[in-house]
Amino acid sequence: MFGYYTHDLSPFLIQFGNGWGIRYYGMAYVVGFLVWFYGLQWFRKLGWSNLNESQISELLFYTVIGVLVGGRLGYCFLYDWAETVRNPISIIAFWNGGIRGMASHGGIVGALLGFLLWARKNRADGWAVADNAAVFAPVGIFLGRMANFINGELWGKASNVPWAVIFPDAGSQPRHPSQIYEALGEGLLLGVVMLWCRSRNPRPTGLVISAFFIVYGAVRIGLETFREPDLGDPLFCGMFQSCYCWSGWGSVSEEHALQGSGGEEKLGILGFLRDPQGLAWNE
Repeated sequence: MFGYYTHDLSPFLIQFGNGWGIRYYGMAYVVGFLVWFYGLQWFRKLGWSNLNESQISELLFYTVIGVLVGGRLGYCFLYDWAETVRNPISIIAFWNGGIRGMASHGGIVGALLGFLLWARKNRADGWAVADNAAVFAPVGIFLGRMANFINGELWGKASNVPWAVIFPDAGSQPRHPSQIYEALGEGLLLGVVMLWCRSRNPRPTGLVISAFFIVYGAVRIGLETFREPDLGDPLFCGMFQSCYCWSGWGSVSEEHALQGSGGEEKLGILGFLRDPQGLAWNE
């Protein structure tokens, strides 16, 4: 019989009072966005990006709003529908110790929509910018998953592996620390793949962001097998991630199929980024 670790971590980095303070989860967002912002600035200095500092700042603003709004709405409508309908103000009820509940896939959709709006406004080459932005996204995912573990939430299924953890809110059974699995898979592994794709020279434009959706979707679906299903429909998330995976695959496969042909057609939702009527303006 193993002496399993019983989770006893505080969600607060600094606590000011009952239910108030600086939480690790909030800091994960702040640090993730800062790494993303300064990473794009670094790429600009290396000559890997033609965005100026003002454009990067504006892109950060659109992305932050998209992640926060999309993540919150995704949680409320997919996992807390009954409470949201009963008390819609709960979506923004920060006065009860802070807003709780964010959905990662809602955040990704929100970030994508924010990016699309920014790219249209700035008449930018969407694929080139998305390639650079995708390199630093896994940092935020990694930090967010580690914050999930610190919070003692989104635990895994019951297990007797030596590294299993007892989460008091989930009962006395030891469980997979699936938050750490996801941090390593969706964060560390995905980050390594993004760096490898970005360092390829030459590489087709759009490779990095397409690889992001493919790898993230595949890893997420695989690791969901270790995680206790959420309150919402457990099949929905997997189906949603499959859409990410296949839309990314459609984009990158078509990119390679048309290399050298001068074609501009794309498959999947990400194809909108290179659609002449979408985000790539040349005039």
